[in-house]
Amino acid sequence: MKGKLIVVSGPSGAGKSTVTKIARDKLHIPLTISATTRKPRQDETDGKDYYFLTEEEFMKRVNNDEFFEWAKVHDNYYGTLKSEVEKKREEGNTVLLEIDVQGGLIVKKKDPSAVLVFFKAPDDKELEGRLRNRGSDSEEIIRKRLENALKEMEYEKEYDYSIINISIDQSYQELSDIINH
Repeated sequence: MKGKLIVVSGPSGAGKSTVTKIARDKLHIPLTISATTRKPRQDETDGKDYYFLTEEEFMKRVNNDEFFEWAKVHDNYYGTLKSEVEKKREEGNTVLLEIDVQGGLIVKKKDPSAVLVFFKAPDDKELEGRLRNRGSDSEEIIRKRLENALKEMEYEKEYDYSIINISIDQSYQELSDIINH
């Protein structure tokens, strides 16, 4: 039986990465590695966290129709390789994609069975605090991410479920219930 396709999206700082990592670990969901043109953060490894590509390499793959979805977000390209999704689903695994809202809507058009889950912080002040507490982004990037968060919030109504990430445990339980439904 083909595995489920779950898409998690939401603004930077909403906590989706933390909660999806817990869900993958506890529910034994294999990681689907995305590709990006952004530079790796200090603790990230190519082929483990992302496939870090040059813009030229990324666009070559776009032209070869190798992406399930892709979009430009925060001045960088991000995409999910078809090979990553199809292989895991054919093996009967649930695929849990953590992608931007644009990508989420593209996935839903390509595969109406996909379940879209929108993550958000309790409020704008909390979101800003989370972004600042990361300590990994410049002031310019933080401002851009906050600006983009307002735009991304407009897509919430297009999603099947919304999770307000007040606590990691509660958000994990909500996501787990959606995955296991």
